[in-house]
Amino acid sequence: MASQVVSKKRIADHGEVFTAEREVNAMLDLVEHEIERFDSRFLEPACGTGNFLVPILERKLAMAKKKYAKSQLEFERYAVVAVGSIYGIDILRDNVQTCRERLFEVFAEIYGALYKKKCKQACLETVRFILKRNIVWGDALSLKTVGKKQTEIIFSQWSPAMGSLIKRRDYAFSEIIPKDKQKKDDLFSKVDVSDLGTTSFIPKTIKEFPLTHFLTLADEKSN
Repeated sequence: MASQVVSKKRIADHGEVFTAEREVNAMLDLVEHEIERFDSRFLEPACGTGNFLVPILERKLAMAKKKYAKSQLEFERYAVVAVGSIYGIDILRDNVQTCRERLFEVFAEIYGALYKKKCKQACLETVRFILKRNIVWGDALSLKTVGKKQTEIIFSQWSPAMGSLIKRRDYAFSEIIPKDKQKKDDLFSKVDVSDLGTTSFIPKTIKEFPLTHFLTLADEKSN
């Protein structure tokens, strides 16, 4: 498989290589039916600068544009859900910053082309806020953040609710990653099997937030 390399030192220190665009798109074509769902979640545990996550967002936003471009509020709502469905972890801080910025630019370019001066600053701020929480500087193997103060990786689940409302729930990464005995493979889908053989969805929530209009998500103080 073709790949792109940043530097020999980064390969030696972190095993960093980037998959080429053609191979990325070929792999994404295999899960196109999932990408077409705005709320279908994708996690890249070594996201680099976003070579997988960027085209996933581009495809989701292309679908939002196709279906909802005539209604700015509808496009904004589904586009925010699409952004909130994308998660990444990388051990290198510059990769995390670049990945966040690339994803934001994808959204801003499509949003700006559609609505020009009608674009809402609050919507742009919401997208930045979500990306700050969803693209994490951390180590997917240790399940912890990187830096002076290492803590558990925490991800936020952004669930669309009534109208323009979003329900946010925070989970430890260790609680939501698939386990060997689990059958579901969606992020935030932790499945336990009872003595009777029935399954139930029982994730451990760290914090739960009240329903919030998607345009005011960035106003939340805890991030």
